[in-house]
Amino acid sequence: MPGIHHVEIWTDDLAAVKREWGWLLQRLGFRVAPEWDYGVSYEANGAYLTFTTSPNLTSAEHDRRRAGLNHLAFHGGSAADVDAIMREAPDHGWKPLYHDRYPHAGGENYYAGWLENAAGFKAEVVVLSN
Repeated sequence: MPGIHHVEIWTDDLAAVKREWGWLLQRLGFRVAPEWDYGVSYEANGAYLTFTTSPNLTSAEHDRRRAGLNHLAFHGGSAADVDAIMREAPDHGWKPLYHDRYPHAGGENYYAGWLENAAGFKAEVVVLSN
């Protein structure tokens, strides 16, 4: 059966993950699944995101523009829901991106907000039709 079972992301700051990603994912309807000393998972509809403290910490910063993961995109509910998330996000460690073109930075018929957290990871919150 097609579909994503889970995605695992290495982190060097689990407290920041819980503060930033935890807020966003729970705001989008994910629930905390297992949580342990060096990681946490957030689950929705049978798929989950896991953030685990990397055993190979280096001084290299995450750069979403290099090869690797650029961003994760999530269904955000209604346009009003996406607008509310975008308003609340800065209070939870997220910086709005493309705010000069919000909510149509992806095109006239594409309603979405883009966010970047302190570690440089980008999330997109999408309404496909409004």
